[in-house]
Amino acid sequence: MATSTPQHRQDTRQHSIPVVLTIAGSDSGGGAGIQADIKTLSATGSFACSVIAAITSQNTQGVFAIFPIPVDHIASQLDAVFLDLNIVAVKIGMLADADIIDVVAEKIRQYQPKHVVLDPVMVSTSGHLLLAQTALNTLKERLIPLADIITPNLPEGAALTGQPIPQTEEQMNDMVAHLRTLGAKAILLKGGHLDADENCNDLLILPQSVQRFTAKRVLTSNTHGTGCTLSSAIASYLAQGNDLRQAVMLSKQYLSQAIAHADELQVGQGHGPVHHFFAGHDDVR
Repeated sequence: MATSTPQHRQDTRQHSIPVVLTIAGSDSGGGAGIQADIKTLSATGSFACSVIAAITSQNTQGVFAIFPIPVDHIASQLDAVFLDLNIVAVKIGMLADADIIDVVAEKIRQYQPKHVVLDPVMVSTSGHLLLAQTALNTLKERLIPLADIITPNLPEGAALTGQPIPQTEEQMNDMVAHLRTLGAKAILLKGGHLDADENCNDLLILPQSVQRFTAKRVLTSNTHGTGCTLSSAIASYLAQGNDLRQAVMLSKQYLSQAIAHADELQVGQGHGPVHHFFAGHDDVR
């Protein structure tokens, strides 16, 4: 049997898998949050590590309880992974309160990962604001300016800007200038809530331009975790060396396929998850 030479082993290390950190809440139902993030990162070819910011009691039918992790333990988790792993990109999801947002912002400033993707989870499916106003202000002041891209849906865009929730794509465009004032380098405003549209259109908002990404809308009720999945895929593709536009395009394609195959899973009695592992790595990278 042939053995690898030292040079061969060195080359293997040079092409090692990129590491992506997800900071979010745990979903006991497995369809969203940390669980969806890890599945997405794995399916798209990155190595996932995690910092759990909250534990939720939830399933496909709803969220029944949220237990925020103590802030000192969140800081400890962050130190543990950053001091050992070469984290190229960070995806940030649900952060339950202002103190947690503060400590995450502090550690992002301390360790300065190359890419930061922030999914500002703050509005429930029923339209209720999940963050207190003080926490929302902290998110806008401390964390959003550190992000390379934020990925709000339409209710979240409205909560961040104080504008009405867009009901048309024209109203999405009217929100662009307000979103730019938040301080993120880029914003992906997701149009999935415009159910009457045949396509699902997202706007990638850059300082001097807006690019429209479109995908055919898939008729399924199994869309639990789509926001977590999309933002994690963007972090994964950025970590692999794609530029922002390419990362968004690849992530949109990946999510569309995961939704298209969602009905194959038949998980739970409510809004089921998307199918993260619809194909092998070679098909989704």
